[in-house]
Amino acid sequence: MTPKILLVEDDETLGFLLGEFLRSRDFEVAWAKDGVDGLRQFNTDHFDLCLLDVMMPALDGFTVAELLRQRKADLPIIFLTAKSLHADVVRGFKAGADDYIKKPVDEEELVVRIQAVLKRTVSGQEGLSDEEVRMVFQVGHYIFDSEKWTLQLEGPVRQLTEMEARLLKILCDRMGQLVQRELVLERIWGRNDFLARKSMDVFISRLRKYLEADPRVHITNLHGSGFVLEVAD
Repeated sequence: MTPKILLVEDDETLGFLLGEFLRSRDFEVAWAKDGVDGLRQFNTDHFDLCLLDVMMPALDGFTVAELLRQRKADLPIIFLTAKSLHADVVRGFKAGADDYIKKPVDEEELVVRIQAVLKRTVSGQEGLSDEEVRMVFQVGHYIFDSEKWTLQLEGPVRQLTEMEARLLKILCDRMGQLVQRELVLERIWGRNDFLARKSMDVFISRLRKYLEADPRVHITNLHGSGFVLEVAD
Protein backbone atom coordinates (compact mmCIF):
# COMPACT_ATOMS: atom_id res chain seq x y z
CA MET A 1 0.00 0.00 0.00
CA THR A 2 1.29 3.46 -0.94
CA PRO A 3 2.00 5.55 2.19
CA LYS A 4 -0.18 8.65 2.35
CA ILE A 5 1.42 11.82 3.70
CA LEU A 6 -0.22 15.00 4.93
CA LEU A 7 2.13 17.88 4.08
CA VAL A 8 1.31 21.08 6.01
CA GLU A 9 3.47 23.90 4.59
CA ASP A 10 2.48 27.54 4.04
CA ASP A 11 5.37 28.33 1.67
CA GLU A 12 3.72 27.70 -1.68
CA THR A 13 6.94 27.12 -3.60
CA LEU A 14 8.37 24.70 -1.05
CA GLY A 15 5.03 22.96 -0.56
CA PHE A 16 4.61 22.40 -4.29
CA LEU A 17 8.19 21.19 -4.81
CA LEU A 18 8.14 18.81 -1.83
CA GLY A 19 4.78 17.41 -2.86
CA GLU A 20 5.97 16.75 -6.40
CA PHE A 21 9.25 15.23 -5.25
CA LEU A 22 7.56 12.88 -2.77
CA ARG A 23 5.04 11.79 -5.41
CA SER A 24 7.97 10.96 -7.70
CA ARG A 25 9.20 8.67 -4.89
CA ASP A 26 5.89 6.78 -4.79
CA PHE A 27 4.27 8.56 -1.86
CA GLU A 28 0.70 9.82 -1.98
CA VAL A 29 0.67 13.44 -0.79
CA ALA A 30 -2.09 15.81 0.31
CA TRP A 31 -0.82 19.39 0.66
CA ALA A 32 -2.40 21.76 3.19
CA LYS A 33 -1.29 25.40 3.03
CA ASP A 34 -1.86 26.23 6.71
CA GLY A 35 -2.61 24.54 10.03
CA VAL A 36 -6.38 25.04 9.81
CA ASP A 37 -6.52 23.37 6.39
CA GLY A 38 -4.24 20.62 7.68
CA LEU A 39 -6.63 19.79 10.52
CA ARG A 40 -9.58 19.87 8.11
CA GLN A 41 -7.93 17.43 5.72
CA PHE A 42 -6.81 15.19 8.57
CA ASN A 43 -10.39 14.98 9.85
CA THR A 44 -11.71 13.86 6.46
CA ASP A 45 -9.06 11.36 5.33
CA HIS A 46 -6.57 8.76 6.54
CA PHE A 47 -2.84 9.54 6.66
CA ASP A 48 0.19 7.42 7.51
CA LEU A 49 2.47 10.36 8.39
CA CYS A 50 2.39 14.15 8.72
CA LEU A 51 5.10 16.56 7.54
CA LEU A 52 4.49 19.72 9.52
CA ASP A 53 5.94 23.20 9.13
CA VAL A 54 6.45 25.06 12.42
CA MET A 55 6.12 28.74 11.45
CA MET A 56 2.60 29.18 10.06
CA PRO A 57 -0.12 31.83 10.46
CA ALA A 58 -3.19 31.23 12.66
CA LEU A 59 -2.00 27.87 14.05
CA ASP A 60 1.71 27.13 14.41
CA GLY A 61 3.10 23.66 13.90
CA PHE A 62 3.50 22.92 17.60
CA THR A 63 -0.19 23.60 18.20
CA VAL A 64 -1.24 21.58 15.17
CA ALA A 65 0.90 18.63 16.33
CA GLU A 66 -0.75 18.64 19.74
CA LEU A 67 -4.22 18.71 18.16
CA LEU A 68 -3.30 15.89 15.78
CA ARG A 69 -2.01 13.80 18.69
CA GLN A 70 -5.33 14.28 20.48
CA ARG A 71 -7.11 12.83 17.44
CA LYS A 72 -4.63 10.03 16.68
CA ALA A 73 -2.05 9.37 19.38
CA ASP A 74 0.20 7.20 17.20
CA LEU A 75 0.35 9.42 14.09
CA PRO A 76 4.01 9.81 13.01
CA ILE A 77 4.94 13.50 12.78
CA ILE A 78 8.06 15.05 11.25
CA PHE A 79 8.63 18.78 11.73
CA LEU A 80 10.05 20.90 8.89
CA THR A 81 11.45 24.14 10.25
CA ALA A 82 14.06 26.85 10.00
CA LYS A 83 14.04 27.10 13.80
CA SER A 84 17.16 25.43 15.15
CA LEU A 85 17.45 26.66 18.73
CA HIS A 86 17.81 23.92 21.35
CA ALA A 87 14.59 25.01 23.09
CA ASP A 88 12.65 24.77 19.81
CA VAL A 89 13.97 21.28 19.13
CA VAL A 90 12.96 20.10 22.60
CA ARG A 91 9.55 21.77 22.29
CA GLY A 92 9.04 20.02 18.97
CA PHE A 93 9.63 16.60 20.48
CA LYS A 94 7.45 17.43 23.47
CA ALA A 95 4.68 18.30 21.02
CA GLY A 96 4.87 14.75 19.72
CA ALA A 97 7.42 14.82 16.89
CA ASP A 98 9.06 11.62 15.71
CA ASP A 99 11.71 13.57 13.84
CA TYR A 100 12.82 17.15 13.20
CA ILE A 101 14.33 18.35 9.90
CA LYS A 102 15.84 21.80 9.48
CA LYS A 103 15.30 23.94 6.40
CA PRO A 104 16.51 24.20 3.72
CA VAL A 105 15.26 20.65 3.28
CA ASP A 106 17.46 18.08 1.55
CA GLU A 107 14.87 16.05 -0.39
CA GLU A 108 16.89 12.83 -0.37
CA GLU A 109 17.45 13.08 3.38
CA LEU A 110 13.74 13.77 3.86
CA VAL A 111 12.81 10.57 2.03
CA VAL A 112 15.25 8.55 4.15
CA ARG A 113 13.82 10.06 7.35
CA ILE A 114 10.23 9.36 6.23
CA GLN A 115 11.09 5.76 5.37
CA ALA A 116 12.81 5.27 8.74
CA VAL A 117 9.82 6.62 10.69
CA LEU A 118 7.33 4.56 8.67
CA LYS A 119 9.45 1.45 9.14
CA ARG A 120 9.41 1.94 12.91
CA THR A 121 5.68 2.54 13.08
CA VAL A 122 4.58 -0.16 10.63
CA SER A 123 6.94 -2.97 11.57
CA GLY A 124 8.16 -2.00 15.00
CA GLN A 125 7.39 -5.40 16.51
CA GLU A 126 9.16 -7.50 13.86
CA GLY A 127 12.32 -9.44 14.60
CA LEU A 128 11.90 -9.59 18.37
CA SER A 129 13.76 -12.24 20.32
CA ASP A 130 11.92 -14.83 22.44
CA GLU A 131 12.23 -12.89 25.69
CA GLU A 132 10.58 -9.88 24.01
CA VAL A 133 7.37 -11.71 23.04
CA ARG A 134 5.78 -10.95 26.40
CA MET A 135 3.12 -8.26 26.07
CA VAL A 136 1.78 -7.46 29.58
CA PHE A 137 4.04 -6.38 32.43
CA GLN A 138 3.58 -5.47 36.08
CA VAL A 139 5.73 -2.47 36.96
CA GLY A 140 5.28 -1.86 40.68
CA HIS A 141 1.56 -1.15 41.03
CA TYR A 142 1.21 -0.41 37.32
CA ILE A 143 0.01 -2.78 34.60
CA PHE A 144 1.57 -2.07 31.23
CA ASP A 145 0.03 -3.63 28.11
CA SER A 146 2.62 -3.17 25.37
CA GLU A 147 0.26 -4.40 22.66
CA LYS A 148 -2.59 -2.01 23.53
CA TRP A 149 -0.12 0.77 24.53
CA THR A 150 -1.85 1.27 27.89
CA LEU A 151 -0.52 1.97 31.38
CA GLN A 152 -2.94 1.39 34.25
CA LEU A 153 -2.79 2.20 37.95
CA GLU A 154 -5.75 1.10 40.10
CA GLY A 155 -8.44 2.04 37.63
CA PRO A 156 -7.36 4.98 35.45
CA VAL A 157 -5.85 3.95 32.13
CA ARG A 158 -3.31 6.11 30.30
CA GLN A 159 -3.10 5.67 26.54
CA LEU A 160 0.53 5.85 25.45
CA THR A 161 1.83 6.79 22.04
CA GLU A 162 3.56 4.05 20.07
CA MET A 163 7.00 5.57 20.72
CA GLU A 164 6.32 5.72 24.48
CA ALA A 165 5.05 2.13 24.52
CA ARG A 166 7.99 0.78 22.53
CA LEU A 167 10.48 2.55 24.80
CA LEU A 168 8.77 1.31 27.96
CA LYS A 169 8.65 -2.23 26.58
CA ILE A 170 12.40 -2.25 25.98
CA LEU A 171 12.92 -1.16 29.59
CA CYS A 172 10.41 -3.75 30.89
CA ASP A 173 12.00 -6.57 28.88
CA ARG A 174 15.24 -5.85 30.75
CA MET A 175 13.82 -4.70 34.09
CA GLY A 176 16.59 -4.28 36.64
CA GLN A 177 19.24 -4.41 33.92
CA LEU A 178 21.14 -1.72 32.08
CA VAL A 179 19.61 -0.81 28.73
CA GLN A 180 22.30 0.76 26.56
CA ARG A 181 21.45 4.15 25.06
CA GLU A 182 22.75 2.92 21.70
CA LEU A 183 20.30 0.00 21.78
CA VAL A 184 17.34 2.32 22.36
CA LEU A 185 18.47 4.74 19.65
CA GLU A 186 18.99 1.96 17.11
CA ARG A 187 15.77 0.09 17.93
CA ILE A 188 13.40 3.08 18.06
CA TRP A 189 15.03 6.02 16.26
CA GLY A 190 17.20 4.14 13.80
CA ARG A 191 20.10 6.53 14.27
CA ASN A 192 22.36 8.14 16.91
CA ASP A 193 22.58 11.90 16.44
CA PHE A 194 21.85 15.04 18.47
CA LEU A 195 18.15 15.19 17.63
CA ALA A 196 17.57 11.49 18.26
CA ARG A 197 19.33 11.69 21.64
CA LYS A 198 17.30 14.74 22.63
CA SER A 199 14.10 13.01 21.56
CA MET A 200 15.00 9.95 23.61
CA ASP A 201 15.62 12.10 26.70
CA VAL A 202 12.21 13.74 26.26
CA PHE A 203 10.49 10.36 26.05
CA ILE A 204 12.36 9.06 29.12
CA SER A 205 11.19 12.16 31.04
CA ARG A 206 7.60 11.46 29.96
CA LEU A 207 7.77 7.88 31.20
CA ARG A 208 9.19 9.01 34.54
CA LYS A 209 6.25 11.38 34.92
CA TYR A 210 3.74 8.67 34.02
CA LEU A 211 5.25 6.30 36.62
CA GLU A 212 5.75 8.79 39.44
CA ALA A 213 2.55 7.82 41.31
CA ASP A 214 4.34 4.67 42.53
CA PRO A 215 7.43 5.86 44.45
CA ARG A 216 9.01 2.40 44.20
CA VAL A 217 9.39 2.72 40.42
CA HIS A 218 12.46 4.49 39.07
CA ILE A 219 14.09 4.95 35.67
CA THR A 220 17.71 5.59 36.54
CA ASN A 221 20.02 7.30 34.07
CA LEU A 222 23.56 5.95 34.19
CA HIS A 223 25.46 8.81 32.60
CA GLY A 224 27.04 7.87 29.31
CA SER A 225 25.78 4.27 29.50
CA GLY A 226 22.02 3.97 29.49
CA PHE A 227 18.94 3.43 31.63
CA VAL A 228 17.69 1.00 34.25
CA LEU A 229 14.01 0.46 35.10
CA GLU A 230 13.89 -0.59 38.76
CA VAL A 231 11.14 -1.42 41.24
CA ALA A 232 12.30 -1.15 44.85
CA ASP A 233 11.27 -3.84 47.32
